[in-house]
Amino acid sequence: MAAITSVSSSPKWLVLMFMALVFQNQMAQSQTQTCSNSLANLNVCAQFVVPGAANTSPSPDCCTALQGLEHDCICNTLRIAARLPALCNLPPLSCAN
Repeated sequence: MAAITSVSSSPKWLVLMFMALVFQNQMAQSQTQTCSNSLANLNVCAQFVVPGAANTSPSPDCCTALQGLEHDCICNTLRIAARLPALCNLPPLSCAN
């Protein structure tokens, strides 16, 4: 038990834990930035998803941008978007096919 106490109170251990937390935070920020950048690339798809669009066949640029998205990025974005009405105290969306 004394060995555990001395290791956990060691300055080296604290520095190592701090570095691990900083690294984890930087990785999360990097993933968020990558997702945001990938979503921004989807602007080339806007003309194909607007209601009443004349051309609904996506361009090669749109397909490339969509292919560049991480699965988790698009799924998390859709989950967040689906929660927005409730977070804004609005009724839930109900979309007809």
